[in-house]
Amino acid sequence: MEAHALVPSNIDPKLRDFGPGDTVRVNFRIREGERERVQAFQGVVIRRRKGGPGASFTVRRITYGIGIERTFPLVSPLLESVEVIRRGVVRRAKLYYLRGLSGRAARIKEKRPPRVQKASS
Repeated sequence: MEAHALVPSNIDPKLRDFGPGDTVRVNFRIREGERERVQAFQGVVIRRRKGGPGASFTVRRITYGIGIERTFPLVSPLLESVEVIRRGVVRRAKLYYLRGLSGRAARIKEKRPPRVQKASS
């Protein structure tokens, strides 16, 4: 039997509308001893693994010149929210090539909203 058949995957519909190349802010619950707080992690989505309860995504950001990557499970009670800051234009599903780039070279173009044509009268 498959794992996704045993575990119901209740993915929040709000979490489905982001993909590789998007800059996101992930609010994740952190437990420190008996206290619990929400910590935000903002960066570029470089990978999204699909597939039922094992679905996850990896977010990369540069802090003080050092690249930090963090993988978050999509089906988790600790995941508060995922806010899309900006959409990126990419041609691949996995953006591992960003690991070797820095500065301006690591930038991703922003996807522009579709233009609405005015009706001529």
